[in-house]
Amino acid sequence: MHPAYSVILFTTASGAGYGLLVMLGIGAAAEWLPADRLFGFVAFAVALGAISFGLVASAFHLGRPERMWRAFSQWRSSWLSREGVIAVATYVPTGIFGIGWVILGTNHSAWSIAGLATAGFAAVTVACTAMIYRSLTTIPQWDNAWVVANYLALSIMTGAVLVNALIELTVLPAEPASGVGSIAIVVAYLIKRLYWRAIDTEKPRSTSGTATGLGRFGTVRQLIAPHTEENYVMREMGYRVARKHAAKLRTMASVAAFVLPMLCLAVQTATIRPWAAIPAGLAAVSALVGVLMERWLFFAEARHVVTLFYGAEKQ
Repeated sequence: MHPAYSVILFTTASGAGYGLLVMLGIGAAAEWLPADRLFGFVAFAVALGAISFGLVASAFHLGRPERMWRAFSQWRSSWLSREGVIAVATYVPTGIFGIGWVILGTNHSAWSIAGLATAGFAAVTVACTAMIYRSLTTIPQWDNAWVVANYLALSIMTGAVLVNALIELTVLPAEPASGVGSIAIVVAYLIKRLYWRAIDTEKPRSTSGTATGLGRFGTVRQLIAPHTEENYVMREMGYRVARKHAAKLRTMASVAAFVLPMLCLAVQTATIRPWAAIPAGLAAVSALVGVLMERWLFFAEARHVVTLFYGAEKQ
């Protein structure tokens, strides 16, 4: 599929924002994050800012952005609509949670319930985003059991490194989240590797023979191209990235998203405050850059089965 930069920015930014909300909700419920007003204000501003930026970016992907409101009406059958409904609903517990933390200076007891609700709604929103792609059976690389887990793992990973960076930047009197971030990075890396392995080793589901129904007569070969020049379907549904380039990009994405953040977190643990904020911040920046690259590959390596009618031999 042709990588749409608006969707890449949307899924990366909103995923990081929702991942940060998950970490805030769980951290408050576990009484790991104290109700420091400055930290709370900065954390909620970053989370809601990333989510709102992502939603605005996604609007530019629509052919008629002014009709975006109609997407909310199809929640019974559309994962896109469900995502929109849950995304808006997430603002309610987040607002209550934020009021308790930032204004009243508390995030424990009853307020932690709002935190857990915030974390739950945020995770469900990310899962709905992943299901938009997971539900498309016509794209084998997306019709994969690891897609939802991959989106959730990367969201929580970016949220973990962000909350760790914010703890250091605001000098919050709490234990740094470098340990949690390291675990999240390892889990996200393993799930990403499993996803890549799955799409690399999966047997072709369709061929030009099964697509045309002529396979029973023998090998089907295309004698002449269906179009004399590239059209919309070929450009959008059959975007191709060379295998050798994909391998290099996978390595670059892995280094930026997983290796460098892990190294930065290791340096952070050996650095005293306030200097520990530097490697902590670099870990968050590197992770976000790596997820942007990973998300570009997620689209670029996916091909619609319609490409079988445009010269592809198997899919």
